[in-house]
Amino acid sequence: MIDARAARNDPDEFRRRLARKGAAEQFDAWLAADERWRAVVPRVDELRAKTKVKGKPTPEQLEELTKVKGELKQAELELVEADAARELLLSQLPNPPDNSVPDGYAEEDAEEIRTWGEVPQLDDPKEHTDIGRFDMERAARLSGSRFGYMIGDTALLALAVYRFALDAVAAEGFLPVLPPVLVREEAMYGTGFFPTDRSNIYALLEDDLYLTGTSEVALAGLHMDEILEELPLRYAGFSTNFRREAGAAGKDTRGMFRVHQFNKVEMFVFCEPSASGEEHEHLLSIEERILQGLQIPYRVVNVAAGDLGAPAAKKYDCEGWFPAQQRYRELTSTSNTTDFQARRLGIRHRGSGKSPETIHTLNGTAVTDRTVLAILENFQGDVPDVLRQYGAPATVSR
Repeated sequence: MIDARAARNDPDEFRRRLARKGAAEQFDAWLAADERWRAVVPRVDELRAKTKVKGKPTPEQLEELTKVKGELKQAELELVEADAARELLLSQLPNPPDNSVPDGYAEEDAEEIRTWGEVPQLDDPKEHTDIGRFDMERAARLSGSRFGYMIGDTALLALAVYRFALDAVAAEGFLPVLPPVLVREEAMYGTGFFPTDRSNIYALLEDDLYLTGTSEVALAGLHMDEILEELPLRYAGFSTNFRREAGAAGKDTRGMFRVHQFNKVEMFVFCEPSASGEEHEHLLSIEERILQGLQIPYRVVNVAAGDLGAPAAKKYDCEGWFPAQQRYRELTSTSNTTDFQARRLGIRHRGSGKSPETIHTLNGTAVTDRTVLAILENFQGDVPDVLRQYGAPATVSR
């Protein structure tokens, strides 16, 4: 949620930045609703003051009081309606993008920052499904399309990747967490996935619970409605995640590349606002070190403003090379959500001698199942030596 007071004080700047996400008209609608609410507030206050009569009222005062109370009832109803309208519009506004984010609305508009590693020169690269042991057919009979089994050596490779990533982030001071994957609506709203991304979330309506598409939701909600005494706090969650992938029909449906259920190690940071830029670069450096340790060629891109999700002010993607596709594809991302999530979740920080202030939150992917696919395709069945100590086989067989 944006800072309403700051937006009122500098509407032109907020409109300019939100226009880069295609949300200028939304902002103007909120601004108008906010002005309507603010116009009703003093009228309600004035009418409430008139209802306070000292001593025993005269018949004339009683008559006037009855009239005022009728006007007050109507004004209070208008105030409730105006407040609900402005709050609804405020909840739908995205986080304004940082000025360092490039313009554009598509993946192709991202700005390439750097590349790492030599892409393998393979005459006839095999896809991951031709190298590892995946069973999409039996999974489809069990669960429907776009689910899959990882079996045998492939499963051991995946488990080794997760443990490698957890050790890497723990060495950077991140506290490992196994979080819930079912959360209430408040957590989905607080992290910004509701209302904008509701169509991609699996719901258990009878229980008022939702399956998370990332442990970012549970990690952010860990300190919901709390005042934190010490910052920064850094967590690393491992979880199974679920996404409906609404609107993705016919896109990336080969093999295990875009499925409804996958595993991920996710980093999450609570910090002071002045430190979030540095924390963002730190998260990116960790992601890069993990990919370098796994010897996966990749590139880093600064995602375009219109391609950012609602909570993110800035996002870096690390895209790994996939030989069978002859292109880079997203493996990890890290976002600075500034005060957007913390404001919605009611998370604040009390510094020495200060009143509580809203903090900043950031998230970053360490590894996902896609990392396993990238290893299989880049090494065509061989496994990086660094994963052997975690139980991975030297080579993956079907």
